[in-house]
Amino acid sequence: MSHHRLSSATEGLNAAQREAVLALDGPCLVLAGAGSGKTRVITRKIVYLVRECGFDPRRVLAVTFTNKAAREMLTRAGRGLHAGQAKGLTIGTFHSLGLRLLREEAVHAGLKPAFSVLDAGDALAIVQDLLATTERQRLRRVQQTISLWKNALVSPQEALAQAADPDALEAARVYARYAGTLAAYQAVDFDDLISVSARLLEKNPEVRARWQDRVHYLLVDEYQDTNLCQYRMLKALTGVREQFTAVGDDDQAIYAWRGATVDNLMQLTRDYPDLKLIKLEQNYRSVERILAAANRLIGHNAQVFGKTLWSDLGAGEPIAVTPMDNEQAEAESIAVQLSAARFDRRAEWRDFAVLYRGNHQARVLEQALRNLQIPYVVSGGQSFFDRTEVRDVLSWLRLLANPDDDPAFIRAITTPRRGIGQSTLQALGQIAAREGLSLCRAVLLPEAAAQLAPRQYQSTLGFVQFLADLRRRAGVPVADALPQAALDWHGDAAAVRAAQTPAALLDELLAEMAYEAWLFDTLDEGPARRRWENVLELMAWLKRKAVEGRMDLLALVQHVALVSMLERSEDDDPDAVRLSTLHAAKGLEFPHVFLVGVEEGMLPHRGADDGDAEDGDAARLRIEEERRLMYVGITRARRSLSLSWCRRRRRAREEVVCEPSRFIQEMGLQAQRDACRDEAPSGISPRERLNRLKSLLGGSPV
Repeated sequence: MSHHRLSSATEGLNAAQREAVLALDGPCLVLAGAGSGKTRVITRKIVYLVRECGFDPRRVLAVTFTNKAAREMLTRAGRGLHAGQAKGLTIGTFHSLGLRLLREEAVHAGLKPAFSVLDAGDALAIVQDLLATTERQRLRRVQQTISLWKNALVSPQEALAQAADPDALEAARVYARYAGTLAAYQAVDFDDLISVSARLLEKNPEVRARWQDRVHYLLVDEYQDTNLCQYRMLKALTGVREQFTAVGDDDQAIYAWRGATVDNLMQLTRDYPDLKLIKLEQNYRSVERILAAANRLIGHNAQVFGKTLWSDLGAGEPIAVTPMDNEQAEAESIAVQLSAARFDRRAEWRDFAVLYRGNHQARVLEQALRNLQIPYVVSGGQSFFDRTEVRDVLSWLRLLANPDDDPAFIRAITTPRRGIGQSTLQALGQIAAREGLSLCRAVLLPEAAAQLAPRQYQSTLGFVQFLADLRRRAGVPVADALPQAALDWHGDAAAVRAAQTPAALLDELLAEMAYEAWLFDTLDEGPARRRWENVLELMAWLKRKAVEGRMDLLALVQHVALVSMLERSEDDDPDAVRLSTLHAAKGLEFPHVFLVGVEEGMLPHRGADDGDAEDGDAARLRIEEERRLMYVGITRARRSLSLSWCRRRRRAREEVVCEPSRFIQEMGLQAQRDACRDEAPSGISPRERLNRLKSLLGGSPV
C-alpha cells in the first residue's frame, strides 16, 4: 500500500522534510544539516507511523545519544498522539536500550538479573588497582583504549593478539583481567551495555528473533555519532525487515576519539543498496553570512555526500575577527563586549555563548565575567558530584540506602584502603554470583568466612556491621536491614539507641571513614586540603538539606542520588551567559556566539597536525575532525558571530607566539594582525561605550 498521501503529520514541512517523513519503503538516510529541523522530522515521522500508518506504538523505537534529546522527542511526538499511544513509545538512549535488553535477557548474557552497572569512576578504580599506579594520564589512556576495543567489538583475546607496541600490550593485559573482574562481580560497565547487547543479538537467534519482533520501525538520531558496536546492534534489531530511518550529519561528526566513525554513513550505502538518501539543506537557525562561512570552511574537508546549507533569514551582520594580545586581554574584552551588547541589543544574558576548544580555557573567562558581575553557567566541565572525593563519600551513603548497590560497596570498602584488594573482592564476587546475592550480603554467608583470608574477612565483616548499625540508628525499617543474626555490633550499646539526626550520623560516618587522614597520607598538602574542603562543603550541604526538607538519612540519600544524576540537568535555563566547550555545545543554539582561541595549536588543536610523513592520512583525518568541530561552533550562532585569537598565549610556564587559525581564512575571512583589539564599528571601544552607558545609569565605570 502507498503511504504517500499528504497528512497532517507533514503540515508546515518543507519538501525535503516531507519526503523524509513519508519515506517508508525500506531503509532511509536523512542527511540533516545544522539547524535544518531534524528533530521535527523524527517526531513527525513517529506521529505519521502511529497515527496514520497503523504502527503499534510499542513497536516503534527511536534511539538517540542523550536523555535530553530523548525527552524532547517524547514530548514533541506526544503532542501529535493520544496519551495512550505516546505511553507505548520507546524513545531513549542507546545505553538505556542496552540496559533494558540486558535486564530482560540477563540469563542469556550470563549475568544475574540484579547485575550492577559500573560508571566511569567505578571502572577507573578497578583499572587503577590492576595497573597499580596513580598516574592519571596512564590510567585514562588504558581505560580509553579498553573502551575503544569494546566499541569496536574486540575481545580481550583479540586485543592481546593485535597489540603492536608496549602500551597496547599493557592495555590488552589489563583488559583481560578487567573483564575477569567484571565477570566475578557480575557487573557491566557503560560500554558493555551496548557491546554485550550487540554480541548477544548477533549470536543468539532466540534473543534476536524476540527483539526483532518488538521493533517494527526504528529511528536513529545523530547517526554520525554511532560506533561500530552501535551500528551492529541496530543492524541486528532491524534484521530482514530493514524498516528504519537514520538521521545524521557527516559535517558534525566530532566524536572519533571515543570510537564514533563517520564511515557508518558510507557503510549504510554498502549494506543497504536500496537506501533512500534525502538531504535537508534549508537552515532555520542562522543568517546567510554565518552559513556562507560554515559552507566555505567545511568545503575543505573530503566530502562524503556533500550538501550546502542555505536560509532565508537575511544576510545578517559581518562576522567579527579580532586579534587579542593574550588570553587575559581576550577574556576581559569579551566580558566588556558582553555587557555592552546586552544593553545595545536589549538582549538577555542567556542569548550569549562563549565557546572554546578545551575546558582549561574557561578559568580566565570565568574570572573576567565575575569581575563584571556577569552571570554565567559552564557546560562540559566537571560537575561537583563528579569529583572523586565527593563520589567517595557518596558511595558510603549510597550503601546506607541500598546495601545491594555493588559498585558503591566496591568503592566504599576500598576507599580509604582497609586491606581489601581485588583478589578478596573477586573471591567475594564468585560467592555472590553462585548464590545470586549482592557482595554486601555475600559477606554474611559461611562460605565467605571459609574462603576469605581471616584478616580480610574480619575487616570486610566489620565494615558491613558498621553500615548495618548505622542503618538501624538512621531509622531504616528492620525488614529492609541486613540479616540481624550476623550483625552483632560487638555488643555496642549504640546499636539499640533511637534513630539519630542525619547530622550526627553523617559526622559519625565521616569519623569512621577516616577520610581526612587518608587524603593527607596519600596526597600532597595542597590537593589534600582542596579535596577535604569539598568533602566538608558536601557535608554542610547535606546537613542543610536534611533540615530544610525535614528528611531522615534514607530520604536524604535518595534525594542526593537524584540530585547527582540531575545536577547537570539541561532543563535549567537560567538567565546567564553560557560558557561551553565546542563538544558540549553541540545541539545547542544562541542568538550571539563568541568563539575564542581561534588560533593554530588551539583550534585546530595541538597534536591534530603532527603526524609524520607516513602517517599523513591520520593527520589529515584529525584536521578534518577539528574542522568539523569548528563548523559545529559556527553553526551554533543564529544572528551574530565573533571570533578572536591571541597573538601570545601561556603554555606551561612560558609565553608562546601564536598564529591565527587556518580555519579563519578557510571561512573566507581576514585575520588582521594589527587592528586595535577594542575597535568597534561605531568608532568607540566597547569598554568606553559601556562606561558611557553606566554613567547614564549612574553606575561606576569599569
